[in-house]
Amino acid sequence: MGKVIVITSGKGGVGKTTSTANLGTALAMIGKTVVVVDADVGLRNLDVVMGLESRVVYTSMDVIEKRCDLDKALVKDRRVEDLMLLAASQRNRKDDIKPEQMQEVCEKLKEEYDFVLVDSPAGIEQGFRNAAAGADEAIIITTPDVSAIRDADRIIGLLQHQGIDSINLIINRLSPTLVKKGNMISKNDVLDILNIDLLGVVPEDTGVIASTNRGVPLVHNDGSPGAEAYIRIARRMTGQRVPIPEMRDDNFFSNILNWFSRNK
Repeated sequence: MGKVIVITSGKGGVGKTTSTANLGTALAMIGKTVVVVDADVGLRNLDVVMGLESRVVYTSMDVIEKRCDLDKALVKDRRVEDLMLLAASQRNRKDDIKPEQMQEVCEKLKEEYDFVLVDSPAGIEQGFRNAAAGADEAIIITTPDVSAIRDADRIIGLLQHQGIDSINLIINRLSPTLVKKGNMISKNDVLDILNIDLLGVVPEDTGVIASTNRGVPLVHNDGSPGAEAYIRIARRMTGQRVPIPEMRDDNFFSNILNWFSRNK
């Protein structure tokens, strides 16, 4: 029996879909069987981020309304074995699906797969309730800014109210340079505010936009700081003890080297 993990935040634009695609891909790359589920009915994007939009024929709504079997609706990833996508319907509204229906789909999936990652839509309305309905655990994605952290704190309370006790945090787009300048909230300050376990930190990475536009998750880009961070997080999700590295301000160290060069 696998586990269902909802990936959520409350606020839009913090990287939920990107994180779902990259974590799902990374877990499959290290040998786990994975399904990523797009719960953003009417506004799906997970298929685009994974480069699978042209292969989607059936959706979760087709399964719920019994127009096809669950296995038939799953889209196999083109690059990684044991990675599947269950797309959301673009023709329906979030209110067309009930939480118990999404829960039933997730229960069936975790009988066959190690990880079921559910990409939650923004907001705290019906779409969020559907996404969290079948979850055993939750991963909160936040960027280090006040509005995202405030919304993440609200979501944590809602998840706990639903009985989800295992809630972990990913801090996305952290820039040591901006933290050092006082223009970004630090990792430790985010942890003090939200008071949940830190699963990982993903640094600001210019490759994210390019990978999204190409429909190729960042973890396929060897050596990318963001890719390496997602792979470390995936390993932690499987129970491996992988340290969370401290991010250095590369500009700071470069400035020191430049100073020494000028003063030889």
